[in-house]
Amino acid sequence: MVDIATRVWNHKWKIDPIVRSLIDTDFYKLLMCQSVFRNKPDTQVTFSLINRSKHVPLADLIDEGELREQLDHIRSLSLSRGESTWMRGNTFYGKRQMFTPEFMDWFETLRLPAYHLERRGDQYELTFEGSWPEVMLWEIPALAVLMELRGRAVLNEMGRFELQVLYARAMTKLWEKIEVLRGHAGLRVADFGTRRRHSFLWQDWCVQAMGEGLGEAFVGTSNCLIAKNRDVAAIGTNAHELPMVYSALAADDAALAQAPYDVLSDWHEEHDGNLRVILPDTYGTQGFLDNAPDWLAGWTGIRIDSGDPATGAENAIKWWKTRGEDPREKLVIFSDGLDAAKIVELHKKFAGRVKVSFGWGTMLTNDFKGLTKDDRLAPFSLVCKAISANGRPTVKLSDNPNKAMGPQSEIERYKRVFQVGVQEAQAVEV
Repeated sequence: MVDIATRVWNHKWKIDPIVRSLIDTDFYKLLMCQSVFRNKPDTQVTFSLINRSKHVPLADLIDEGELREQLDHIRSLSLSRGESTWMRGNTFYGKRQMFTPEFMDWFETLRLPAYHLERRGDQYELTFEGSWPEVMLWEIPALAVLMELRGRAVLNEMGRFELQVLYARAMTKLWEKIEVLRGHAGLRVADFGTRRRHSFLWQDWCVQAMGEGLGEAFVGTSNCLIAKNRDVAAIGTNAHELPMVYSALAADDAALAQAPYDVLSDWHEEHDGNLRVILPDTYGTQGFLDNAPDWLAGWTGIRIDSGDPATGAENAIKWWKTRGEDPREKLVIFSDGLDAAKIVELHKKFAGRVKVSFGWGTMLTNDFKGLTKDDRLAPFSLVCKAISANGRPTVKLSDNPNKAMGPQSEIERYKRVFQVGVQEAQAVEV
C-alpha cells in the first residue's frame, strides 16, 4: 500500500503526474464519447471551467506555470497497449466489445486538443474548443488537475509529521463512514469521485478501502484506470452533457422540446440492461417524465442528480406506476451530494420499493473538511461544462436553480419550452 503522506512530502510531479493516463477518467465519459463519435462527430463545442465556489481563489493558490505543465503533460498522453487491450477485450455490464473497433482505432491515435488559459482576477479562465469527441475528454482531467493543485498548494506548507497525521485522520474519517454503511442488506455503492478527488493516490486508496470494508456492497468505480488496475467494475452511464449539446443544436422550439428524447433514442440503439438509465433533470425532472415516450418507461432505471433526492425517487415511482411498470423491478441511482448518513437514510426509505444504488462522489474522495487550519482543504464546487455547440449557447436548468447555467434569455426560453415552474433552491457545496 502506498504511503501517501511520504509520497506527498517527496513530491515531484514528473514522478507523480496528476493525470497519468487517458483512461484516468470516468467510464461514462468514454461511453458518451463513443456515442458522440458515432452520432455527432462533426459538432464543434466549447467547454469552460466554472468555479461555483467563488470564495476559493484558484489563481491565487495555483501557480500558472505549474498548471500549464500539468495540462501540457495531459496533451502528451496516448492510450497504452495494455489500456487498449483492456478496453477492447474486457467485459463491461455483461457485454464484451463495449467499444467498437472503429471507435478504438480513433481513440488509440488521439491526443487531446489545445487549451486556452488566462488569469481573470483571482480565478482562471480555462476553455477547450474543437470537435466534440475530442474536446469532451478534457472535462474530467482538467477538473482533477485543478482540484489536486489546489490541494498541493495547502499540503506544500505542511511538515512531514503533520502530513502523516493529516492522512491518518482522513483515513480514519473515511473508515468511520464505511462502518456506518456496513450491515445494511442489499446496499450497493460505487465510487463516483474522480472529478473532484483530493488526488489520484487518495482516490485509489479510497477504492481499496471501500472494497475491503464493504465487500460485495462496493460495486465498482467510475475511474477506468483504477478499475483496470484494481480489477473492479467500471461504473457509469451518461450525463447532462448529451442533452445540453443536442438541445443547443435544435433548430426551433419544437426540436428543442424533443432533443432530450433524441439523446436517449440514440443511446437506446447502442446499449441495453443497466446502461439504460435515464438522467431526467437537465431541464426539470417532472416535465421530462410527463412528456416522455412510453418506450422510456421500459428502461432499467433513473439517476437522481439534483433537487431533493427522496422527492425525485418518489416522482420516479409514481411515473413508473402510471406507465404500467413495476417500480420494484426498476433501478434508482442516487448521485448528488451524498455522504454516508444520507446513503443509509435513502437506502432505508427506498429499499424494497425499488432497486437502490448510490454513486458516492466528492464526500468519498475529497472529504478533508475540518482536518486543516482554516479548513483550507474543504471540498468545493468546480465544474467543466459545454457552454456552446456550433456557436450556439448551451443551457442547463436542473431541479436546483442554483445549478442552472447559460445566458439568462436562453434560460427563460428553456423554462418556457420545458414548462418549468417554481423551483426550490438548494445550496451547492460540492
